[in-house]
Amino acid sequence: MRRYFSFQWHITDECDQRCKHCYIFSENCNKVLDSMNWDQMEETFYNCLDFCESYHRYPYFYITGGDPILHPHFWKLLELLKKHSIPFTILGNPFHLNDDVCHKLKEYGCEKYQLSIDGLRETHDWFRKPGSFDITLEKIGCINRAGIRSVVMTTVSGTNIDEVPGIIDAVVEAGTNIYAFARYCPTSEEKDVNIEPLRYRQLLAECDKKFKEYEAKGCQTYFNKKDHLWTLYEYETGEFKIPDTAEKGMIYGGCHCGSGHLTILPTGDVYACRRVQNSKVGNVFEDRLADLWVCEVEKYRDFNKFEKCSKCELLAFCRGCPAVVSGKDGNFYAPDPQCWKEVD
Repeated sequence: MRRYFSFQWHITDECDQRCKHCYIFSENCNKVLDSMNWDQMEETFYNCLDFCESYHRYPYFYITGGDPILHPHFWKLLELLKKHSIPFTILGNPFHLNDDVCHKLKEYGCEKYQLSIDGLRETHDWFRKPGSFDITLEKIGCINRAGIRSVVMTTVSGTNIDEVPGIIDAVVEAGTNIYAFARYCPTSEEKDVNIEPLRYRQLLAECDKKFKEYEAKGCQTYFNKKDHLWTLYEYETGEFKIPDTAEKGMIYGGCHCGSGHLTILPTGDVYACRRVQNSKVGNVFEDRLADLWVCEVEKYRDFNKFEKCSKCELLAFCRGCPAVVSGKDGNFYAPDPQCWKEVD
């Protein structure tokens, strides 16, 4: 079967917020807002389709920004996706959503709409802007009523780690379909997520217990264990076992950087991963993505270079988060700073 290949496509930097942990403005708070024009969007789209034809993959788009709905050609892009019967997810803000907008998104083929909650009310509104917490919870209902799957993501750091269990309660009560969290990737100014390894393991244990309690009650929220350190945690608890059929040298899971996705910015710059700040591999207006994949992206598939993970029996299934690693000291292959496992 052909597998999906995901493109995280940032069509504009335009946004209603200036979040304190935003990658776009992490190095330059006065950055000029970039945005693709329509000709560039069409060129990018067909470059992505050429990539998938070349490697026998199905395209899947994560349309984002900034807030993609603010782009003047946002709806025109969705028409193009619908014309080619390509599924997509929107990663955006809640502020321009209402029942009519959400139903329109559904008509164009939107499968999921992802929102962010990065703390309880006071903390979240400090990260983003006053009123954002309540508006985000409210708009989950708009998304659900349209038949789109609502997704809530939390970016976990030392600032909000103690609030994650409370966030879970809040989003479940609001009726979100999917909940997940990932760790904050340090920017050029901040070099640490400020979470000790065993504290992060404790968070996973707390959340695992809460997830199971909700599931036992028949809760309809799906808890997506997105962070790959969940694999290590469940390996230790016995919920994950290395399959007897696993072949040495094969990669079965873990980080998709270099294997399952690319990120495209409004400037056309192509990144192996948006969260890995030094992972630019080319430009979609100048390069054929299919060529970049076998040339510039190859180094992100050199799994034997991982300084700690290459010595671990979970190499093929985990590898932590190289984005958090590279944000800390620029070394993609260094040990994950929140990995608590000791490896000889």
